[in-house]
Amino acid sequence: MATRKPAPRKSSLTRELIAALPKSDLHVHLDGSLRLETLIELAKERKVRLPSSTPSGLRDLVFKRAYKNLPEYLRGFEFTVACLQDAESLERAAYELCWDCRNENVFYVEIRFAPQLHVNGGFGVRQVLAAVARGMNRAKREINRGAEIKDGTLPRFECGIIVCAMRFFLPVFSEHYRAYFEAMPSAPKEEIYSLASLELARVTVKAIEEDGVPVVGLDLAGQERGFPAEDHAPAYQLVHDHFLGKTVHAGEDYGPESIFQAITDCHADRIGHGTWLLSPNRIHDQGIKDKKGYVEKLANYVADRRITLEVCLTSNQQTIPEMRDDLSKHPFKRMRKARISVTLCTDNRLVSRTTVTDEVVKAVDTFKLKPRELKDVLIYGFKRSFYPGPYHEKRDYVRQVLNTMERVFAEHGHDVRMSVR
Repeated sequence: MATRKPAPRKSSLTRELIAALPKSDLHVHLDGSLRLETLIELAKERKVRLPSSTPSGLRDLVFKRAYKNLPEYLRGFEFTVACLQDAESLERAAYELCWDCRNENVFYVEIRFAPQLHVNGGFGVRQVLAAVARGMNRAKREINRGAEIKDGTLPRFECGIIVCAMRFFLPVFSEHYRAYFEAMPSAPKEEIYSLASLELARVTVKAIEEDGVPVVGLDLAGQERGFPAEDHAPAYQLVHDHFLGKTVHAGEDYGPESIFQAITDCHADRIGHGTWLLSPNRIHDQGIKDKKGYVEKLANYVADRRITLEVCLTSNQQTIPEMRDDLSKHPFKRMRKARISVTLCTDNRLVSRTTVTDEVVKAVDTFKLKPRELKDVLIYGFKRSFYPGPYHEKRDYVRQVLNTMERVFAEHGHDVRMSVR
């Protein structure tokens, strides 16, 4: 007679507990995180044609649970970006995203976007940044008037902007990008990409210094293969000289050497995704003979320097075929075993149909995180943030978050009081 396998033990880390814990989101794209109802309303007002005029229809046709490939995943951005072409829509999107974060106890968020995609007419990069900042600041003021935040029971809500440069672009991407090709018709494309990111960095620094816009860092987004980060080294050197945070999408659709380049050429403090950091078989550089040794040294370097990986589980599942039906194939567990600093992020709340709570629940259920392990992962998001303030203030903020976190764990029967590794 066949013996029945025991049912897997259910984690004591319930969704209720995870929802109550203070969390962060260091990797969330504004144009991938609109509310569906807002997208429909903006599209109607701005004469943008959507495949459907109802939330359920858009979920069926555009914003799916699963995507066949990356182009299908990216299709939704055609509609969201088209609806975010003026100050009012950008301010509203940023305001609502901050409130969506607060409503699931995300107390720190860095909202990233490419302002170049929203430029048109006299509405330039600085105006785009100012509009998003207004929405964020309005939400921040309202949230921090809450009784539990005012009396110190909960940490205050903090937020910042990460500006995205693009590894590559085409004239059809936006009016802003079209101007580069028209002004430099015979220039090599990599020269155009480099100049565009450098000018973006210059304008961003001016927006910080002259307009007080809360930009905390620079990102580099877009296809890695064929578009190396080294082309954007001048832009990263400029923001490095101005003491801004640096993060780079790397190791998402290319190998470990892409991560190495992000660190060495772009001074990256954090890596967006970093999925293939521990994968020697993903190395493309023929000059690297000892692939296993290269990966071990790179992983040790990343761990030792506390270069944090912004892990986006749902997004990776949707765009990486081998993980689609089995999230346990994601290297998150190996990253943790290698003592690498990792934090859980949404990437795109609308396009990936997720929240930070959803991401944490997935990590807990798939990788069997224990309470103290979960505390470590969550606190890394606050410790490795590009906090918009002096370091002593950040330390006090992280301490308050940690105290809140330990109290919430205790209220759910878990004692997690110990030093964070």
